[in-house]
Amino acid sequence: KPNIILINVDDLGWQELGAYGQKKIKTPHLDKMAAEGLRFTQFYAGAAVCAPSRCNLMTGKHGGHAYVRDNYEVRSHKKVDGKHIYGGQFPIPDSEITIAELLKEQGYATGCFGKWGLGGQGTTGDPLNQGFDTYYGYNCQRNAHNLYPHYLEDNDEIDILEGNTRGLTGEIYGPQIVADNMLKFIKDNRSKRFFLYYPTVLPHLPLQAPDEDIAVYKGKWKEEPHKKGRGYLPHPTPRACYAAMISFMDKQIGRMFAELEKQGIADNTVVIFTSDNGTTFLKSQVDYEFFESVGPLRGLKGSLHEGGIRVPMIVWWPGKVKAGRVTDFEATQYDLLATLSDISGATTPKGTDSLSILPEILGQDGQKRHEYLFWDFAGYGGQLAVRMGKWKGIKKNLYHNPNAKLELYDLEADIGEKNNVVAKYPEIAKKIEKIMLEDRTEPTVDRFKFGKYK
Repeated sequence: KPNIILINVDDLGWQELGAYGQKKIKTPHLDKMAAEGLRFTQFYAGAAVCAPSRCNLMTGKHGGHAYVRDNYEVRSHKKVDGKHIYGGQFPIPDSEITIAELLKEQGYATGCFGKWGLGGQGTTGDPLNQGFDTYYGYNCQRNAHNLYPHYLEDNDEIDILEGNTRGLTGEIYGPQIVADNMLKFIKDNRSKRFFLYYPTVLPHLPLQAPDEDIAVYKGKWKEEPHKKGRGYLPHPTPRACYAAMISFMDKQIGRMFAELEKQGIADNTVVIFTSDNGTTFLKSQVDYEFFESVGPLRGLKGSLHEGGIRVPMIVWWPGKVKAGRVTDFEATQYDLLATLSDISGATTPKGTDSLSILPEILGQDGQKRHEYLFWDFAGYGGQLAVRMGKWKGIKKNLYHNPNAKLELYDLEADIGEKNNVVAKYPEIAKKIEKIMLEDRTEPTVDRFKFGKYK
C-alpha cells in the first residue's frame, strides 16, 4: 500500500499556479508535479470557505448532509504564559468518520500539519480524536490570521513561539515551522506506511512572508500599499508579498518531494494537491484582477459561483499516473474519502456522498459519475448550488429571501456564468430545484443559522 500525502492549501485560486495558466507568480515545484502527474480542470471544493470545506473533505459528505456548513468560532478565555489561546471552530462529533480514522485502521501512521479548523484541543473535533496520531499547526482559524503567531499547537500542548508579537514580522514564521514538522513526520515514518495531511495556511491573508521571499518580487510591479482592514495587517508591497506567499508554499512542497526522494520512498507515495476554496475577495489586499487569480470564472471566496469553488487538483503517483495527463472529469473534494479508501484498502462508510475517482486517476475504464454535485453553504447570505452535467443551478441570499429565484447556467457554453438561461430551460431548472429541496437535511446544531431556508 502506498504512502498517501494530501495537500490542502488555503484560498488558492483556480488560476494561481503556472500549471493552470498563472503568468506572474512562480510555482516551479507544483508545475513539475503537474507535468509528472494528472491535472483536473473541473474539480471542486465542497464549500466556499474554510471550515465547511474541510468538513466535506474529511468526512466525504456534501453540504446538504455535512455537520459543518459555515465558519463558527468557539470563544475561549484560556491563557498560556499570558498569551490568549483561541478556542477553535465548532467541533465535529465522535460519530463523524474521517479519512484519517479509515486509514489508521489500515495500519497507516497519520499526521496533520497546518490549519485544522474542525474542533479545538480536547474537543471531539480535535485532530487527535479524529484519527491523527500527531498534529502540529494552527488549530483555530483566528490564530491563523497572523503568520507570526504567539503560539502553535503541538499535539495536546501549546508551543509558545518566542519573539513573535503577532506583528507584520517576527522571529518565527508560522508556515515555516509547520513545514519543518511536516518534513520530520516523513523522516520519522519512512519505514512505515503513512498518511500525511498538510493543510497549509498559505496563501490565506494576512499578507506576511519572509523578507528574502518578498525580495524576489519586490520592484517588479507597481505597488499601492493597502491600509489595515477586516482585521488583517497592512502591507507596503501587497502584490509582491502575495506572490511570495504562494511561491513560499510551492517551495515547501518542493522540500517535501526532495525528502521523499532522500528517504527512498517517492516511488511508493501518492501525492494529491488541492485548495479549500477560491481566492479572497478582499481586493485591497489581494489584487486578484492583476494576477487573474480565477481567470474567466465568476465569483471568489464566499461564492458558490465557479470562482469560489472550482479549485486546482493535481495527482502525482509514479508508475501509476500517466505523466502530463489532463482531465475534464467533474469531481469534488468529498470524493477523496472514497478514493483514499480504495487506495488504502479501507471500506467507504455508509451514509457518505463520496464517489471513488480512482479509475479516472489511473486512466482506467469503468469510472462512475455523480448524477450531480451539491453545495449547501450557510455563509454569505445562504446559498445552494447544483452542478448536473453541463448545467449549474444556484440560489443566493436565501436568509433574506427564502424564495430566491434559481439562476441557471450552461457551463459548457458559458464558463463565466454570465447568461442566466432559466427561462429557456424550465425543465432543467425544475429538476435542479427538486434536488435542492430533497438532498439536504436540517443540521443538528441549532446554534448555527443553518436551516433557515427551505
